[in-house]
Amino acid sequence: MSTLDFIPGGLPLMAVAFSAGIGAFFLQQRLPSGLLVLGTCALLTLAALRWRWPRLPALVVIGFGHAYWASSPLLGQPFPDSLLRQDILVEGRIAGLPDQTPERARWLFDIDQASHQGQPPQLSKRVRLSWYQGAPELQAGERWRLVVRLKPPHGFVNPAGFDYERWLFQQGIGATGYVRDSERNQRLETAPGGYWLNRLRQQIRAQILSVLGETRASALVRALVLGDREGLGPADWQVLTRTGTNHLLAISGLHIGLIAAAVYFLGRWLWARLGSLALWLAAPRAGAVAALLAAFGYSALAGFAISTQRALVMLAVVLVALLAGRQPRPLSGISLALLAVLLVDPLAVLSYGFWLSFGAVGALLYALGGRLGQPGMIASWTRAQWAVALGLLPLLLLLFGRASLIAPPVNLLAVPLFSVLLPAILLASLISLASGWSGPLLLVGAILEQGFQWLTMLAELPWATLGLGERALWVWAAAFAGVALLLAPRGLPGRWLGLIYLLPLLLVRPLPPAAGTAAVTLLDVGQGLAVVVRSARHTLVYDLGPSFPSGFNTGSAVVAPNLRALGIGRLDLLVISHADRDHAGGLTGLLDEVAVARLLSGEPNELALKTTAGVIAQPCQAGQRWHWDGVDFAMLHPRAPDAHAKLEGNDSSCVLKITTSGGSLLLTGDVGKDIETELAMRHGDALRADVLVAGHHGSATSSSRAFLEQVDPRWVLYSAGFANRYGFPAQEVVARIDGLGIPTLNTATTGAIALLLPAEPSRLALDAPVLSRQKRNRLWRHHPAPR
Repeated sequence: MSTLDFIPGGLPLMAVAFSAGIGAFFLQQRLPSGLLVLGTCALLTLAALRWRWPRLPALVVIGFGHAYWASSPLLGQPFPDSLLRQDILVEGRIAGLPDQTPERARWLFDIDQASHQGQPPQLSKRVRLSWYQGAPELQAGERWRLVVRLKPPHGFVNPAGFDYERWLFQQGIGATGYVRDSERNQRLETAPGGYWLNRLRQQIRAQILSVLGETRASALVRALVLGDREGLGPADWQVLTRTGTNHLLAISGLHIGLIAAAVYFLGRWLWARLGSLALWLAAPRAGAVAALLAAFGYSALAGFAISTQRALVMLAVVLVALLAGRQPRPLSGISLALLAVLLVDPLAVLSYGFWLSFGAVGALLYALGGRLGQPGMIASWTRAQWAVALGLLPLLLLLFGRASLIAPPVNLLAVPLFSVLLPAILLASLISLASGWSGPLLLVGAILEQGFQWLTMLAELPWATLGLGERALWVWAAAFAGVALLLAPRGLPGRWLGLIYLLPLLLVRPLPPAAGTAAVTLLDVGQGLAVVVRSARHTLVYDLGPSFPSGFNTGSAVVAPNLRALGIGRLDLLVISHADRDHAGGLTGLLDEVAVARLLSGEPNELALKTTAGVIAQPCQAGQRWHWDGVDFAMLHPRAPDAHAKLEGNDSSCVLKITTSGGSLLLTGDVGKDIETELAMRHGDALRADVLVAGHHGSATSSSRAFLEQVDPRWVLYSAGFANRYGFPAQEVVARIDGLGIPTLNTATTGAIALLLPAEPSRLALDAPVLSRQKRNRLWRHHPAPR
């Protein structure tokens, strides 16, 4: 009896059962008992050897156990909180390609040994380090002794947006940190050791940079040759996302397949002309061997990134079957590839690329496989693009909240051109490295730059993308069913009903707050501030969090995705309390993605250079009032221009109070104690609020006792970065608020905080804030101790 006969349903059901077990493991919120997992696996496996019915359940449990043992080294040894803000001496080697700019260096570091106060701390092997000042030129594989400060894998956690902690977990990174300025920092060995491949990749990158410089063409070539995408900024990714071409810059199945196909046909043609050798090994098999070697080599150039490993395994399944003289059915082929990928790396299911890769192949097999007739090449290519675009539409909207509407026609032309250009780019890079002749590399760089300019023009079309908010589970189920109907064979009756099933995706929207209520979300933006306030028909955002020299900003990375998830494409009012970077840093990023009707700021002149899209900042000042959908908004500070002309910086912050019949919220930006005293004297009892967002992230310069007693809040919320260098919230502020018996929450430990200001007095609405770290809890989620 064969293995396939042993499993009811054969290979496809084997793949589904094994994958389901892995997926079930990563849906857990805490690491289960290893003995329980091992015991269950053993019992079901023994039962499966005797009876037929337990065989699929046994595969599910085996998949669960496989994911458990692959994940337990990271999950079972979390970074100890006792080492936070402590100097640790580590020795190890630089892994991967160091990303180095004049401002900072960042790289993966594999620790061989560590010491803290003379004791060896228990640390994960791989960490992610940054060196901000005075970093020397770093080479892959170098051995270093460094004084570092580390922290657990920690990222922003919000109702929507990128899960950085999941990405760190998937990459096997157990801590992040930075190098301290110390005389003990020392390069111990320059040889690459076992990291010779990364050293070679770094040499190729250096050659590309020497020819093309720090240009976008250079960044594009490095992305396609080495999988090094650090040179592409947020604006570049915005263009690629809006045109649906970002998959062209992420080395994956398309790239590996193109190189393998080119080498296969070339190798088969050459081998067939070698006479006696073709009698020893058939030309198709020789071509398959060459294609597999080429795919392996290209994957090595890309550093064997997870996406390339997945693509290489899928391709190897097909080529090995060809070498063995077998031609597996398409469904069996994709099932075998799925099993192979998950056996090699069960954490691949956490990657969006995993779902998109298998989703695209599945859509092609479903839409085109087994159809009668042989359409021409152009018709076949057009159908393939239609199948992938439509098949992935619900998946893209589910994973990212938006999808490109112009992707099908753009890719219809871009992919064939890319299939010719990619081998040329690889060849030009290798020629430049081997001979120093830069002509071909300069030529392909110019072609890439021109192509990107065309994409930029297309990306500026207002209807280039479709963005959707959160949808109920039944809406997504209907959407996938609709796509399945539309891609079904033409002879199937009622295919047009697929359009009906897609309608809920467009028509069903997230419910807005009820009239007279205000939904408030204090977003997790690290060391900064961003608040979203919604009434029944209006939306206000107060501050947008920080930006960084790398180009990353929380306006586009955090605030915009959360607005999209709520179905909000236009802000009625944006308030930037003042122009400091941790409050206004996300402005340009947000304006690139969301329309803003009006902008107020305590420092409007300082924002003039940051505003675009025809939005002009106006001053906020005390006395400004408005009423939206039963909710009152009042600006309490700063006073009229003649009275506050000398105010600048923190003390110029807009102070806003939001009031419903059942609750109120006070936002004070970064104002200090002097302004707090002035506010208490000027407004008296009108300053009282149920919820206070602590001024200046909990700094000792704010939150005076007299001010707290005047506001008399039921909650104080801190917006601060985890283990931030300022030590916010300050211990004296924490002690003062605790001494008054006021409960507190901190985005650094809870993630985003959501609450409702009710239309009628109700303790329940304000006493039950929703905390994103609890709501989005997963195995990899960091849960720091409350502060």
